[in-house]
Amino acid sequence: MQAMSRRTLCALLALFWTNAVLAQSAEEEEDLALAYGDKSTISLATGSQQPLTRAPAVASVITALDIKAMGATDLDQALESIPGLHVSFSHSALNPIYGFRGIATKYNPQVLMLVNGIPITNVFWGDRGQIWGGMPLENVARIEIIRGPGSALYGADAFSGVINVITKTASDIKGTETGVRAGSFNTRDAWIQHGGKVGTLDAAFYLRAGNTDGHKGIIQQDAQSTWDTVFGSNASLAPGPMSTERKAIDMRMDLSSDEWRFRAGYQKRDLGTGVGVAGSLDPNSRGHSSRLFLDLNYEQANWAQNWDVSGVLGFYDNKEKGNPAYTIFPAGAFGGAFPNGMIGNPSHSERHTHASVSAFYTGFEQHRFRIGTGYRIDDMYEVRETKNFNAALAPLPAVIDVTGDPTLVYMLPNKRNVSYAFVQDEWSLAKDWALTVGVRHDDYSDFGGTTNPRLALVWDADYNVVIKVLHGTAFRAPSFSELYAINNPVTVGNPGLKPEMITTDELAFSWQATSEVQNNLNFFRYRMRDIILPAATYQNSGDQTGRGLELESTYDATGNLRLTGSYSLQHSRDSATGQDSGMAPHRRLFARADWRFMPLWHLATKANHVADRMREPGDTRAKVPDYTLVDLTLRREKFAEDWEMSAMVYNLFDRKAWEPTYKSVGMISDLPLPGRSIHIQLQLNL
Repeated sequence: MQAMSRRTLCALLALFWTNAVLAQSAEEEEDLALAYGDKSTISLATGSQQPLTRAPAVASVITALDIKAMGATDLDQALESIPGLHVSFSHSALNPIYGFRGIATKYNPQVLMLVNGIPITNVFWGDRGQIWGGMPLENVARIEIIRGPGSALYGADAFSGVINVITKTASDIKGTETGVRAGSFNTRDAWIQHGGKVGTLDAAFYLRAGNTDGHKGIIQQDAQSTWDTVFGSNASLAPGPMSTERKAIDMRMDLSSDEWRFRAGYQKRDLGTGVGVAGSLDPNSRGHSSRLFLDLNYEQANWAQNWDVSGVLGFYDNKEKGNPAYTIFPAGAFGGAFPNGMIGNPSHSERHTHASVSAFYTGFEQHRFRIGTGYRIDDMYEVRETKNFNAALAPLPAVIDVTGDPTLVYMLPNKRNVSYAFVQDEWSLAKDWALTVGVRHDDYSDFGGTTNPRLALVWDADYNVVIKVLHGTAFRAPSFSELYAINNPVTVGNPGLKPEMITTDELAFSWQATSEVQNNLNFFRYRMRDIILPAATYQNSGDQTGRGLELESTYDATGNLRLTGSYSLQHSRDSATGQDSGMAPHRRLFARADWRFMPLWHLATKANHVADRMREPGDTRAKVPDYTLVDLTLRREKFAEDWEMSAMVYNLFDRKAWEPTYKSVGMISDLPLPGRSIHIQLQLNL
């Protein structure tokens, strides 16, 4: 595998060199350095737009044109290009796990995802939802990412990283765009979006529908295989394919006038269960979710002398259920105790209502203050369950509705209220020196309050060199499952839990070596405390430390050829055992070449090398094999006047690759990644 990886990387570097030589004579119709949109600024680091190299954070930006060039169709594909961030997957519905700097857990609540600056966190597990089903990118204008803590601005779960997905407005679309895409695994997608005027309003609309059978990778041994060994039975459906079907509908609307903006979004997902909700193959069940987003924004510069003011009112509703009920373990499970299988259908609905206001004050020389406050209600207003087993894993007479029965149901409805306030000062303390100081206090109705500061010193050491020293803390709020789960055969909730905490220190360098070469290097270390771990009840019993570096470089070899690459190195250690924390790659190398080899034609090649993934402490399975995957995208920008065409080949060399499964699932096999796949996309711009 290592030799194969070296050969692949050598072939990629050879392609880079060949492209560079050929590009010297290509017609330079448009400079690629200017073709990726605004990558030089970011608003996520402080709440206002500022140069990326001087932002008080280690941050990255992916633009819409960047997404198109690399051939990414889903958020996960785009995020894998970020140094220090690896996208792996859960056994259940193949939900993505965004592992920042070696911090990777089964439900991934340590990452905060925002859409247009508003959290989409679910309180059930603290993630983006258990029936996620991906996020398409046709309507995305840019993605901003912070690696490191962000609780001083964004509160809970801005722990190891923050991802802000910014959708397109009328000015981003400018007319009507429609497209179709088809490819391997019976994948089909179609979308239409429009940006323009509706009366006096600037209006943008987006509708997309798609479905796929998925790659149906084979699982050799699932969780039921382990139980078959215990009971001497043969109930497992393994070897067998994962259930990777997906049907999706996405709709968005964006209306704005002067200082006001109203957004609405709806997402519907019907998904296969992956390897099953308990790691046992379940080919017939499906997960269903529906998500509704509403927000009203007000933003006024010069609202009063030296004051810029903004405010948000928002609502988010998410419903998740199995359809029909999940077969948690197959017929004959547990020595024949469940002749028709262990059946369960835990479903829940939650709504989130929030209001916030913030303001910038610039009345003091050399200072720019930001203050803000907000209030949020997290309400799991409906919990339903049908099943044929009790908390002792003993069979019930039939599949029955146990909703509301405190002796059988897995959870009762719960609600939490959150209030917060923050202050931030951007201080130009001397020539070429800037200090950002911020602190935020969050008060939770269920576990109390937490205060998180940050410090960021940015020095323009030379006209082309910027040095940053960063320090911050962050927290992760306990989820409702960790606090309030009852009648769970494995682990029940603990209402006395405290939030997880992390302290992070970073040293970052940005060097514009020439007008064509940009280099960024950062070093980090962190300590996690009070990590929530399962036992008979959930406990704040974990402690983890980590350190590493991230190096990235961009080289505009010619006006028609851009080379980018990054190298990420991390080591995380479980303090209790002294062993590697596991699951995340120690090393990751990402390389990409974008070549406009002739007018209107664009070729992009990217390679992702993932290496040195250890198991969790106590997991005696062999180390997860390394892999290198190469993707290729060919794009024709215009033909027949208004048409655009793209052809994407993922896993070009059809390499075998796996993502690890967690030991708590009880599976022996890891999760196979898709083999080679080909997709063709046509788009009409009017």
